[in-house]
Amino acid sequence: MFDKMSTFPKVTVILRGYTYEQCRCVVQQLVGTKLSAVEVAMNTPGAADTIARLVEEFGDEVRVGAGTVTTPERAHAAAEAGSKFMLSPICFTPEIFQIARETGTVTVPAAFSPTEIHSMFEQGADIVKVFPAARLGAKYLTDVQAPLDWMPLMVVGGVNAQNVQEFFDAGASYAGIGSGIFNKDDIRAMNSDALAAQVKAFEQNVRW
Repeated sequence: MFDKMSTFPKVTVILRGYTYEQCRCVVQQLVGTKLSAVEVAMNTPGAADTIARLVEEFGDEVRVGAGTVTTPERAHAAAEAGSKFMLSPICFTPEIFQIARETGTVTVPAAFSPTEIHSMFEQGADIVKVFPAARLGAKYLTDVQAPLDWMPLMVVGGVNAQNVQEFFDAGASYAGIGSGIFNKDDIRAMNSDALAAQVKAFEQNVRW
């Protein structure tokens, strides 16, 4: 199993609004690739059950986590399902941080401003998600880290195969990407061959 922060994957695949079977089909294509983390959004029906089943089957090969963790209730459900990390589109509350600490879960709250980013790290965030990253642009990462020094930042929102390397070059350590990797129709149709090809194409666009 994975240690809390050891070799946290550079890219996390975001899955929102898909069934367990569709999520499982995607995760199958991630095994053995450099895309070795997947986030199931907690505003997806049955998300906790999907996470638990994915952890049980793929937990030694793919890091499975929860996204859209916006409340303590969602944090508890994600932790009980075995999530290895929790992401959110907003800042975490102290209660969510406490739940994550008690369960050894990696915390990835979101932030927009330098003050929010700094505050989340001060409160114990392992990684801070800069969201929505594409609206801010890659240079924002450089500008923020110049006075605040290097920080483990994840870019999410409008990041895709065409621009992800630009964000990494500007100082991002991680990226969370959904439709920027996969065609949604292929996920819904569980088109394994097409999904595998999309993983391979994305891998070739990143300097790992």
